[in-house]
Amino acid sequence: MSMTDYMQRKPLADIIRGAEEHVLAPSLGALSITALGIGCIIGAGIFVLTGTAAAQYAGPGIMLSFVLGGVACAFVGLCYAELAALLPVSGSTYTYTYATLGELVAWIIGWDLVLEYAMGAATVSVGWSGYFASLLKNLGIVIPPAFAAAPGTVAETLANGTVVYGIVNLPAAFIVGLLTFLLIMGTKESARLNNIMVAVKLTVVLAFILIGAAYVTRANWHPLIPANTGEFGHFGWSGILRGSAVVFFAFIGFDAVSTAAQEAKNPQRDMPIGILGSLILCTLLYIAVAAVLTGIVPYAQLNVADPIARAVDVIGLTWFSVLIKIGALAGLTTVILVLLYGQSRIFFTIAHDGLLPPVFAQVHPVRKTPWKSQMMIGTIVAIVSALTPIGILGEMVSIGTLFAFVLVCGAVIYLRKSDAEVTRPFRTPGVPVVPVLGILFCLLLMAGLPFDTWLRLIVWLVIGLAIYFFYGRNHSVLRGGTGSAALRRAPRLNRH
Repeated sequence: MSMTDYMQRKPLADIIRGAEEHVLAPSLGALSITALGIGCIIGAGIFVLTGTAAAQYAGPGIMLSFVLGGVACAFVGLCYAELAALLPVSGSTYTYTYATLGELVAWIIGWDLVLEYAMGAATVSVGWSGYFASLLKNLGIVIPPAFAAAPGTVAETLANGTVVYGIVNLPAAFIVGLLTFLLIMGTKESARLNNIMVAVKLTVVLAFILIGAAYVTRANWHPLIPANTGEFGHFGWSGILRGSAVVFFAFIGFDAVSTAAQEAKNPQRDMPIGILGSLILCTLLYIAVAAVLTGIVPYAQLNVADPIARAVDVIGLTWFSVLIKIGALAGLTTVILVLLYGQSRIFFTIAHDGLLPPVFAQVHPVRKTPWKSQMMIGTIVAIVSALTPIGILGEMVSIGTLFAFVLVCGAVIYLRKSDAEVTRPFRTPGVPVVPVLGILFCLLLMAGLPFDTWLRLIVWLVIGLAIYFFYGRNHSVLRGGTGSAALRRAPRLNRH
């Protein structure tokens, strides 16, 4: 079978026509889009991975790592906005690549998105566990450290120097299981609840910056870029690069900004303002948090799942510590919920194309949710979060996301040539320069990740290709395969 056959793509006109059946009202201005971006971007990265990256890779120079990550996201975000406005349908990057680069590449990116969504949920749940255990400690309830950390990781160092190692991270598995149950039952986030959570997150972040600044010890910032240990990625400028690649997870939420393109009042003006404005403001907030965090606690002591909680404990204000931890838990809970939800919906879309077994698209007759798929995803994520260190999870999420973004930028260049006549509500400026810069920045950040992370990505993609060649290509609806005939008669998915 030739490569041209594997590059067979969904007709772009059909996808656009299907999207036009559900036209959204253009009601968002630049300010609303910027606010949406801030709410989506401020989340897991700032509460979870900032301390880990500072302790292991960049030191106080983690502030510069955030700058590099923000610049990369600016180029990618502009490309994402064009595709989101052109193809405002479910399936995320998977749908974009199916319409541009063909079925095989679409499958690869769909499989890669598991790293972004499912492993992202696992990463955040580990951070949630750290804040949960810390909050309970404030309330006089102690979870044995060994049962709130992954096997083999340092759970606690006692006063006499004895090291307690983790056995299993039970709180992380618990929150994944609970949220999976809620999603199966059809529980949904209301816009009001989401707005409350955004307000809580921003309040917590700003309070930490303003109150924590008074407790900063400037000596903790020197040297700003610790000397390299002789190993690439461990401090020095290579550590800044690796730190940026790891904390890139912090910026994942910006793709939600691009999906608002169809609802923008003036997409060509409002989208760049919304994307770049939210990225600039969030990058400044990230830098401020990193500065306060590394100023309060020496960076070497921040290799924990709940770095901000560690810093407020050092400050010694119990009421402030409790407030911060409650806010972090609220924000992280919504992030896990959205990631678990998104993963099941991507699998639902892929299964409807016949590339995954029909079970992933089976909808509960009463709840109208893909309950079997959601249950399988939740079970796997719970196991992974219970047994895997947060550092490994964060690196896997980042490399999977960066890989997806490379294809997004490439798709913009391809579509400008293959479907030049199609009307675009938003056009990425400076094509092909902006997409090429997006690709180069993403590849640069990917190059900064450890070899082990690359190896895990390669193994993951090989597993995905095996599934495609043994199952997907023989059941593809686009090819007239045997799969998903029953899916066309299945109940409709409940759009939360």
